[in-house]
Amino acid sequence: MVFMQIRELDLKELDIAYNLVSQLRVDLTYDKFEDLIYDMKYMDYQMIGIFDKGSLITYAGVAIQTTLKDKRHLRVFDFITDKAYDIVKYDEIMKEYLKDYANVGMCESVLY
Repeated sequence: MVFMQIRELDLKELDIAYNLVSQLRVDLTYDKFEDLIYDMKYMDYQMIGIFDKGSLITYAGVAIQTTLKDKRHLRVFDFITDKAYDIVKYDEIMKEYLKDYANVGMCESVLY
């Protein structure tokens, strides 16, 4: 039985997101993380996570953007899978999800 779920995180889940993101951004304090998340709302920064049995396994911080160079695209700013899990497996699952997310958002590409 699979309990995996991929979904957007809301602002009430910043502590959960921080616990994983701090593995990637080791110098980032919780308070600074929280401030930056709120600062990035102007660009519609979305926090997307893979959850398994209630635990956040993979995190991606993304935003749909449009530039002259890249046209409409999904920009992935932050991407990490918890080192306690199968990184290759969960990275691939998230990348597939982000590709679909970009298609739904009418993006031409996904940029990491």
